[in-house]
Amino acid sequence: MPLDLQISLLGELRVSAAGAELPLPASRKARALLAFLAATGRPHRRERLCELLWDLPDDPKAALRWSLSKLRRVVDAPDRPRIVADRERVHFDTQNVEIDIRDIHAALRQDGDSLTPAALEIMAERLDRVLLDGLDGAGDAAFDAWLTSEREDAQAARAAVLRRLATHPEIAPAAAKKWQRLWRDADPADAAAHAAAAPATAPAQQDPAFSAKGPRAAAPASHESTRHPGPGDARGRALRAQRIGFCEVSDGTKIAYASVGSGPPLLKAANWLNHLEFDWASPIWGRSFAAIARGRTFIRYDERGCGLSDWDVDDLSFEAFVEDLEAVADKLELERFPLLGISQGCAVSIEYAVRHPQRVSGLVLLGGYAAGWRHLATPEEQARREAVLTLTEVGWGTDNPAYRHIFSQTFMPEASAEDLAWFDEFQRLTCSPRNAARFQDAFGYIDVRDRLAQVQAPALVLHSKYDQRIPLELGRAVASGIPNAHFVPLESRNHILVDYEPAWQDCVEAVGRFLAEQGI
Repeated sequence: MPLDLQISLLGELRVSAAGAELPLPASRKARALLAFLAATGRPHRRERLCELLWDLPDDPKAALRWSLSKLRRVVDAPDRPRIVADRERVHFDTQNVEIDIRDIHAALRQDGDSLTPAALEIMAERLDRVLLDGLDGAGDAAFDAWLTSEREDAQAARAAVLRRLATHPEIAPAAAKKWQRLWRDADPADAAAHAAAAPATAPAQQDPAFSAKGPRAAAPASHESTRHPGPGDARGRALRAQRIGFCEVSDGTKIAYASVGSGPPLLKAANWLNHLEFDWASPIWGRSFAAIARGRTFIRYDERGCGLSDWDVDDLSFEAFVEDLEAVADKLELERFPLLGISQGCAVSIEYAVRHPQRVSGLVLLGGYAAGWRHLATPEEQARREAVLTLTEVGWGTDNPAYRHIFSQTFMPEASAEDLAWFDEFQRLTCSPRNAARFQDAFGYIDVRDRLAQVQAPALVLHSKYDQRIPLELGRAVASGIPNAHFVPLESRNHILVDYEPAWQDCVEAVGRFLAEQGI
């Protein structure tokens, strides 16, 4: 099937059809919008796009509508709309569209070792261009950060292409010298490590400066910063590789789900404060999800009312949360699988396991509880919680992160200042102030205490000993109520574990052992 469109993101943004370049809107913001939608290839909330590209005084919603109307004239055909939008999300349909940088990443990922020198040389020439040249400053700081990240990804791809050219057995010796020098300049540490490990070659085949003993040999790459890796690492690749889809629940709510990896499935029940688009790059969830996903098809979805799922929903109740999990499992036709529940996702997982014992092969429950605060809290504590609900509606969505910071510290009192600041902003991006208050209210009514004894699946229950949000005794009660559950207390004060604390490694290892022992 012939390609409908060709989109070049390397160099200045260009769109072509049938070999002819199409005129783009003069507006840099409209072009930046098209570039962002095409490069990411996934749905985005309208609010997120407005924040990325327009300041509040500019009437961002109207500016977004105007830009979409201009872009539709460029990319839509009468029988094939490319800009797909509803009242909450905007998506660019990339099916049968050539996108240069995306296709290069895919070729390196799938066919890297079998690419011909000619194909690699074409890639190298294209990757010499600055990605989205001229769009710096087209949006806010977050857009610039995204653009920087994408350019770093492109540079990582260029280094990978140069490496293949420099070491390709079909490249002539004279040409190999050129590619070796370019590779060394692009990634000196990798080039020097390869030269040190490779057997000695004839002078005609290797540039002397490329040798590990040469004057330009580089020191090994520093591993000083492993907390926040660049987009070229495994987490960046996972974000590009994840497959996002939507399913519809009986009440019409659209639930966004994503899967990544290959192997036996592991389904994570949604918990509050997740977002399919941002989780992989997060200092909070990124490395945890990468560890869980290793060797598996890892499936997540956004809770109704937050993330990429519908925000404007009438029903935010425990029953609705369970129905969302059922809808995702049914949509993906999962027959039997382990369930991962975190925080209130534990109760949702327990209820699902009781309703569908034939489908759940195991439960991994972290930081959970069987009954919400309305069932267990003292009158004084309930009054405090009610006050917090009001404060949430007032303070959640403001530019001042003071309220959200207090909230963050109860989740992760031992997290770094950098991670807390990230989590402050992440909260605002995941859901609206109104929904944030509604979630806290709904969690108070959760009660699956009478369902614990009915769980048939093997269960692993983990809980931080000094959890500031969900006390240890609530996690212990979950474990004692489930037949033959294994309970692992973790040496931490954090409700959400961070990957540089010892408890995180203990948790990952315990989960790995449990899944292996159960053969799931």
